[in-house]
Amino acid sequence: MKNKYVLLAIAAVISVSAFAQKDQLKAAEKSLKNGNSQEALTTLQGAESIFTNAADTEKAQFYFLKGNSFLDLANKNIETGVNLSSAAKSYQDLIAIEKASGKVKYSVQAAASITEIKYKLLNSAIVDSKANKHNEGAKKLYDAYLLDTKDTINLYYAASTYVNGKDFVSALNLYEDLKKLNYSGKGVSYLAVSKINNNEDFFNTKNEREIAVKLGTHSTPRDEAIPSKRGEIYKNIALILVQNGKIEEAKKAVAEARLKNPEDNSLILTEANLYLETKDFETYKKLISEAIEKNPTDADLIFNLGVISSNAKNFVEAEKYYNKVLEINPKYLNGYINIAALKLENEKVIIDEMNKLGTTSAKDIKRYDELKNKRAELFKSAIPYLVKAHEIDAKNSDVSKTLLGVYSALEMTAEYKALKEEIKKQ
Repeated sequence: MKNKYVLLAIAAVISVSAFAQKDQLKAAEKSLKNGNSQEALTTLQGAESIFTNAADTEKAQFYFLKGNSFLDLANKNIETGVNLSSAAKSYQDLIAIEKASGKVKYSVQAAASITEIKYKLLNSAIVDSKANKHNEGAKKLYDAYLLDTKDTINLYYAASTYVNGKDFVSALNLYEDLKKLNYSGKGVSYLAVSKINNNEDFFNTKNEREIAVKLGTHSTPRDEAIPSKRGEIYKNIALILVQNGKIEEAKKAVAEARLKNPEDNSLILTEANLYLETKDFETYKKLISEAIEKNPTDADLIFNLGVISSNAKNFVEAEKYYNKVLEINPKYLNGYINIAALKLENEKVIIDEMNKLGTTSAKDIKRYDELKNKRAELFKSAIPYLVKAHEIDAKNSDVSKTLLGVYSALEMTAEYKALKEEIKKQ
């Protein structure tokens, strides 16, 4: 008889607990329907302990309501990043429970919400980056990656954004993850021009673009190669290690990368840049020669050699590489832009000297006129390259602004007005 009473007592406790669970779920559901997601969340969080041993159906509903509460708060712009991530975690817990139990009720809705959260995180990260909140944006990009680990580009963007936010510890950790995945990011962009706004749109697949072209919404399809990002990844790993005084570790990391990816020529530049940073100029020159020998007509590679030379303040060599790029590909926009930038490099030096001169001394006035003429010649030398860059990409605002500034400085009124009018019509 005693055992019977014990069993009855246990059954009563279970029954009371089950009623309590249902009451809390109903209360939370009611709060949510009334638009009070914070109240719903408070109810659920206060009752979390009674759901530890609940039936799978009640547990699933608990996490579903919890996820919905967090998501609603995020949609109301309340701690957006934190609540989006918390919502995703709740939905993931729910899916795991229903998968284990074999009873699926909320998983389809939860999966759709997770996809929605992923894109909300990505959009919010873009907003953060524009507001220079790089580390907040990087965290959201990483959370978006965790929701869909097949979309590895978000891991790459998260690492890069941490670099922009100068959180090098977090950046290095994510770069190490990319290294383990042997991520390259190499691929193809599928582009076509929208007939609605004349903008060039990106498509995830060639098939998606072909459908749009057949439907008549887009025209002028083209493919654009996406270069490997391994070079940049290992360059940043190396730079962070060098910054931390781990020079030999940096050299080892890049050397290992080249052994694993002998076909990836961007890594030669990364290694060259590393030896440039550590002022080992002999090894740097050797690696540069190797890069050219392997790819004498690779415009992207030779352009990068120009950038490295420019960063090393070797402007003569940089211009030589940029001109070589334009020989290979006369429509290489950045080649023209960078040559123009090299031509304009010394303007500040000239202006600084002009500002230091007096206005009464004949010697100073003569020197001022010499510098003024030198500045004018400098501007004139940049014009052909800026004009060509503008012809290739008329919508490039940086090129247009620079060209307008040059025309203004040289008092080329007709050219200035013509360009200004052209920009207005765009």
